[in-house]
Amino acid sequence: MSQAPVLHTSIWQEQAEADNPFAAKHALCHGYDVYGEVLKKASFIEYLYLLFKGERPTAQQTLLLDKLAIVVANAGPRDHSIRAAMNGGVGGSTAAGCLMAALAVGAGQYGGAHEVFHALNIWQFAQQDLIRCQQAMEKLLANKEVDIWQPMEHVAGFDPHGVTCPTIIVQSLAYLADLMPSGQLAWLCNNRQQLEQMAKGTLAMTGVFAAACLDLALNAEQAEMLFLQLRLSGAAVHALEQQQLGWKKFPYVSQLIDLQKDAPQFPMPNIEEFGL
Repeated sequence: MSQAPVLHTSIWQEQAEADNPFAAKHALCHGYDVYGEVLKKASFIEYLYLLFKGERPTAQQTLLLDKLAIVVANAGPRDHSIRAAMNGGVGGSTAAGCLMAALAVGAGQYGGAHEVFHALNIWQFAQQDLIRCQQAMEKLLANKEVDIWQPMEHVAGFDPHGVTCPTIIVQSLAYLADLMPSGQLAWLCNNRQQLEQMAKGTLAMTGVFAAACLDLALNAEQAEMLFLQLRLSGAAVHALEQQQLGWKKFPYVSQLIDLQKDAPQFPMPNIEEFGL
């Protein structure tokens, strides 16, 4: 007699309704009663931390994660993942299609979630030591192994094409660092300019996010996933807006289309060749 399959998870436990084995009567997240206890007493940010870490956040961690979510909620139309969602919206894609476009474009190693993964590993290895940080940067660039991802072409967490560190990044880092005075964010804030010289680029939001995740005791895999999740709000609203505005108002499209100029020019056929 075959046994019923068992789902192995330490995150979620359920008790089925007596009259419906497919519906849950109680749901526990890491031992906490979600609908009987967490719903009444916790904020979404506290619950989000519980999901990832399996424990309640401290007041300091809650505030940091809450402000970090604001920092990355909307990267704006300059960001490639936002533009991907906008393209989906103006092109008539489904809601899921728009978000999947944003996830796909925003998952990479240049301003994307996998760059956060590498940046956190750099900060974690460095342990707030500039010499170790230099070693981690060099090791990352020296790794030419190809698997799912191509080798990194710049130091993760930094923009190789930056001229000066963008104001919003400086502002975000300074505020977040004040929330964790002795953490990775504070060290990054105090050593930013020297680190930028070492990385040959300006600090990027991926580097700030990775430092914040390290202060939140998240690992590289968790930080990568959280980065993707928190940025979806901006992608969603920009896709919805472009869906309503239509393609004629879409940036860099309608203004550049001239039907007479851009239409393909086909040579007129020689009717004598067809015996006409």
